[in-house]
Amino acid sequence: MPTPPPPTPWDFALERVTPGEDLIGIGADLDLSTLFEAYSVGVFPMGIGEQGAEPIGWWSPDPRGILRPRELKVSRSLRKAAAHFEVRVDTDFRAVVEACAAPDRDGRWITPEIVDSYVGLHEAGWAHSVEAWQDGRLAGGLYGVAIGGLFAGESMFHHVRDASKVALVGLRDLLVADGDPRRLVDVQWQTPHLATLGVREVPREEYLAILPTVLRAPLPACWA
Repeated sequence: MPTPPPPTPWDFALERVTPGEDLIGIGADLDLSTLFEAYSVGVFPMGIGEQGAEPIGWWSPDPRGILRPRELKVSRSLRKAAAHFEVRVDTDFRAVVEACAAPDRDGRWITPEIVDSYVGLHEAGWAHSVEAWQDGRLAGGLYGVAIGGLFAGESMFHHVRDASKVALVGLRDLLVADGDPRRLVDVQWQTPHLATLGVREVPREEYLAILPTVLRAPLPACWA
């Protein structure tokens, strides 16, 4: 198991947050301890300035978009597409994050500071990428934070059609391999596209209630 970092000095006290309010705080830092604590209590960072610039915003959406891995909807066409890709894990984490941060995408909030912070989280064993490769090139992928049975998805990208969805199927396969039903993918907010894949919304109160059980599940074998 990766070694948990020391405690953070910052307090993510969600009991004082107004229901329906997604932004729960501003400031703090992106140190390893801060990020680990935030994800452990249902919070994640995203800049609120122009193109993700400071200050750092801390978010806990209400409602929350979640995916139980076994509920992922895989169409027949996606199954066929998957045969044209090779799924890899953690082959090039930084490349995945930087592709998600491309200025022509919605990932413009992923600043160089955020890239470096999540690479540090990856090097400590708490952040991972699932990648779709084609003809020796990175075609798409996703990255997120894995603590126990939680995979907190941060972003995904594709250079080739369906590549990011193939990576999502690969993530599903990793999370269900040992049959533990407690695992959960946190997608932050549900979108119409994610809803077609099986993502549903739950109230923040419900998400926070199930989170301790999710965190007690073991990491998938490939990350443990």
